[in-house]
Amino acid sequence: MRAIVQRVSKASVSIGGKEKSAIAQGLLILLGIEDADGQEDIEWLSGKLTQLRIFNDEQGVMNLSVKDINAEILLVSQFTLHASTKKGNRPSYIKASKPDIAIPLYEKMIAQLERDLGKTIGTGEFGADMQVELVNDGPVTIFIDTKNRE
Repeated sequence: MRAIVQRVSKASVSIGGKEKSAIAQGLLILLGIEDADGQEDIEWLSGKLTQLRIFNDEQGVMNLSVKDINAEILLVSQFTLHASTKKGNRPSYIKASKPDIAIPLYEKMIAQLERDLGKTIGTGEFGADMQVELVNDGPVTIFIDTKNRE
């Protein structure tokens, strides 16, 4: 799994001009799923995301997690995170999982994040043409890959 994590002061996702989900302060997470992903990736990534200390404490130091400050999460599926640009100028998405594999994993990730965070999260809609709006706070943007745990 690959995730782009953005610390936001607000974010929303709309489909067909109608808002599906919106959050105030928290994390906007764009999630890419590949066939090699499984439950271990879900558990590791969810734990990392809910405990990632990227929110400021009283001294202005990034020392608090989304869970510590009781903030929100908006999770949006994004197959283009597995784009390969090695050859030519048209990205290949061959590593991105097809819906029959990706949708169950996406749903398991939602459930795991809700368990780890202790509340319901906002989501996009798998496979939909979505418009995502956000105000990146900082800006703080982090890339996490469960296959390359640096």
